[in-house]
Amino acid sequence: MDFASSDQGRSTTSAKIVVAGGFGVGKTTFVGAVSEINPLRTEAVMTSASAGIDDLTHTGDKTTTTVAMDFGRITLDQDLILYLFGTPGQDRFWFMWDDLVRGAIGAVVLVDTRRLADCFPAVDYFENSGLPFVVALNGFDGQQPYQPEEVREALQIGPDTPIITTDARHRADAKSALITLVEHALMARLR
Repeated sequence: MDFASSDQGRSTTSAKIVVAGGFGVGKTTFVGAVSEINPLRTEAVMTSASAGIDDLTHTGDKTTTTVAMDFGRITLDQDLILYLFGTPGQDRFWFMWDDLVRGAIGAVVLVDTRRLADCFPAVDYFENSGLPFVVALNGFDGQQPYQPEEVREALQIGPDTPIITTDARHRADAKSALITLVEHALMARLR
């Protein structure tokens, strides 16, 4: 975490958080739901060039895709500001991840349990980098077909990594996921 400013003897801390996951899992929605500023979105209209590359099976209404990043900000407490960086989900944009992750204290990996395999690259990336992360099971249509422990077993994630349920459309859920991540990142620093 970085020292950002001082206000009447109180210091404000800012931290960078990455929101990652597979294509169409809800990263842009998550950042937009929780951001207290109008989020910066680098959305582009999906064209025929992505036909056969991007699987729209569970995202049939999706007409745009993130091509660089999403950016938002949330003040969790009067002295803690989080800057959110949402990654693009398609593997052809993964070359940007190293730059987006640089300086982050942790990541939220959003998971659509209907497409569990889509989260493997993000989970592998953060496990290999050593960056603390939480897995947030994004409930589509209000559904959570699998319990966190079932997903933990399927992904072979150790007991130290939090797995939570969320709804990326709801500010309170997204905020709760961020709080869980900050607590997890702080505990990881103490180990």
